[in-house]
Amino acid sequence: MPENKITQQEFNLITELVEKYSGIHLEDEKMYLVESRLTPLLVENGCNNFIELYHKAINDKVGALREKIVDLMTTNETLWFRDSAPFEILKGLLKELSVKIKSGIQSKIRIWSAACSTGQEPYSIAITILESISEGLGIKPNNVEIIATDISPKALFIAKLGRYDSIAISRGLPEKLREKYFRNEGKIWIISDNVKNMVNFKKMNLQESFLPLGKMDIVFCRNVLIYFSEKFKQEVLNKIAETLKPSGYLIVGASESVLNYSNQYTMLKNGVGLYYKVK
Repeated sequence: MPENKITQQEFNLITELVEKYSGIHLEDEKMYLVESRLTPLLVENGCNNFIELYHKAINDKVGALREKIVDLMTTNETLWFRDSAPFEILKGLLKELSVKIKSGIQSKIRIWSAACSTGQEPYSIAITILESISEGLGIKPNNVEIIATDISPKALFIAKLGRYDSIAISRGLPEKLREKYFRNEGKIWIISDNVKNMVNFKKMNLQESFLPLGKMDIVFCRNVLIYFSEKFKQEVLNKIAETLKPSGYLIVGASESVLNYSNQYTMLKNGVGLYYKVK
């Protein structure tokens, strides 16, 4: 049986590995979390303790074990229309950007949902767009492109399926929208194709270059910066600024700061919350 109580030295090594390959910074109070989430990997990989697991991971030339460790340490907490305010802000931005579509200045509104977890955020974005179109926005669904990325293969697998159990579907999703955009098959709710087809999911580590994504009108990077070191927060925010089109918009989590880490944004406020415009 593995000696699965983690030591401070083992915790330090594992967290250095996680930060190196994902940017996620784990404080000492997360020691219990590392121990509980990674203990099954000890058994799976025939390791007696976490130091053996660490050495096996750093010597893994393919990187599969490192990816498993990072995947297990990512937080996939999410819900539909989380915090509500960002989606009200989105409605206003869609009205502004739809003018550019109707006047022929651009053909698509491009939106990136970074760290999209199991898909609730990008699908909430898509539903918001479809609802706005039904209310007379004046553009078509194919005028909008949504890119959703996450580092976790497990989370992306669920997101791409678009299948949610009764607990996941109940978290934040109004009954009216559930009935309109999902179909029920026993204990599972399946998102409709007209929503699903609006989102393109990709695996992405925020340590990578954002250039392959192309230029964006709006970036949602919510409730992920809080897991990064001060230095990496700065790096991510500056890379997002380079990814946004001139006067593009960034929406972050309610508790996340932007102006403390980058001078490339102007803070804006409407009746429901804060968002940022790239300078």
